[in-house]
Formats: sequence, C-alpha cells, structure tokens
Amino acid sequence: MNLLKANLSYQAIYKNDSQIPFDRRIIAPPSARRCLVGLDFCIWKICMTYCVALRLKDGMIFASDTRTNAGMDNIATFRKMYQYSIEGERFLTLQTAGNLATSQAVFSKLQQNINLGITQNLHNAATLFDAAQMVGECVRQITTYSQTLAQDTGGFTSSFILGGQIKDQPPEIFMIYPEGNFIKATTDTPFFQLGESKYGKPILDRSIDYHSSLQDALHAILISFDSTMRSNLSVGLPIDLVVYHNDSLAIPVGKRIDENDAYFGSLRDHWADGLRHILSQMPRSPDDYWQ
Repeated sequence: MNLLKANLSYQAIYKNDSQIPFDRRIIAPPSARRCLVGLDFCIWKICMTYCVALRLKDGMIFASDTRTNAGMDNIATFRKMYQYSIEGERFLTLQTAGNLATSQAVFSKLQQNINLGITQNLHNAATLFDAAQMVGECVRQITTYSQTLAQDTGGFTSSFILGGQIKDQPPEIFMIYPEGNFIKATTDTPFFQLGESKYGKPILDRSIDYHSSLQDALHAILISFDSTMRSNLSVGLPIDLVVYHNDSLAIPVGKRIDENDAYFGSLRDHWADGLRHILSQMPRSPDDYWQ
C-alpha cells in the first residue's frame, strides 16, 4: 500500500461506492477518485480545490484558488468563480469544486440560458432560493448526462456555492451538493467551504462569526488559504477574491492574488511571526508534564 504514501493525502478506502458515507462524498467529490485497475477498492482523494464564502452582517466575501490537476504531472490554472450579475439589480457569484468538465458545463449552461432568454434563468430569478434551485437542477442534468457516456458513474460530480443579493431581498449564500439539493448559511454558520477545507476551517471557526467586520474576515480567509497552501501542495495561487457590501447591488471588480502580491506576502509573514511569538510567551509547562 505504498500508494497511500503519495504526495496527495487520501481520505478513506472503501470496497464499493455504496459504503461511502454521504457526507464524505460531499467533502471528497468523486471527481477526485482514483480507481486502481485490478483491485477491488477505490481510493478517494481530497479534492484539489479550496473555496470559501462568508455571509456577514455588513457584506459577503468569496475566495477560490485556481489550481486543478489530472495527475501530479498535469497541474493547471482554471477559474472556479463566476458572476451572473446586473448592476443595481442583482449580484450573484458561483464557486465550484469537483470535476472540471462538469463545473465548466454548468457555468456555460447557466450563461447560455441567460443569453437565449430562457424563461427561467439567473437574471430573472425572483429570489436566491429560486436561483439555487436553477443551479441544482442544472447540476443534476449535466451530471446525469455525463454519467450515461461512461461506465464509471461516480466521477462526474461537482459541488457549488451560490451567493449574492437580489434587489429588495436579503443577501444569502447556499451550498449546492452534487445531487442538486442545497443548504443555506445562517447567522450561526456564516460560512461555507468547498474542497480541501480541513486546514483552513479551524482558523475560521476560531476567529469569525456573523458580526465580524469585513476586514477581519478578509484577514481570516487569507490566513486560511495560507495555512492550506503550506500544508497541502494541491492548493495554490492565484486566489480569486470578491468582496461585496450588503445592499450596494454593485458588481465588484474582484482581485486576483498571485505570488507577487506584496500584501498577501506580508500577511503570511505577520501570521507566522505572530504564532512563533505567542508560543514563546506561553507559560512554562509544570514539572509533571516532563515526567
């Protein structure tokens, strides 16, 4: 089982798809699965993506990495966040993790529905809930179609985060699962993550709540990306960042953070220095800790 010692971490081993817990299928999408020929099990690999979306009292922040791969020798950069907005009327952002072909097909189909003036599309959805239903149905249709083209029915799924605000409606964020169902962020759970979430989640859990300022939340998100990239090479720069102020109905320009971004580099250094300083200032352990 030396394969488990590869550079990428693996989440679990199961003899067949039916043994895979539902929640784990969401965390580690089947697009990341690598089936070994001639062996009666599949290895599920944590998805090479990290996306975060926060809904706070003053606004929302969305951030996605851009790294994807088809093996360690085939790593590329692809955008994983798209907007479907109308200035002054609605702001909608969609993020994704999972099978790249499925994700791109969903993005394209949603935009095509807008361009063709389909009766129900993201530009005429009355509420964010209606928009989430549209995205979920689109995900189901494309995934089902893709699965009919191949014998492997488990490798075509993607998960999505839809967030934004429609005029005269509250700002909302939804996580949309590969099956098309979804959940909504609340004041108790103000953020969602996709992909390689375990390294950044403790930082967000400890530092962010619904009443946090946008500046503090931005710091926490960027540090969560730094921690993830330091611990797992499968997530990397550039990072696509969008900050939205509630009720503005403005279309943010967005920011792409790359390896030459001085501010992000400074935050990473400050965080590392701060951790070392805090550790050095902690009280000495009692003698019985050293027995």
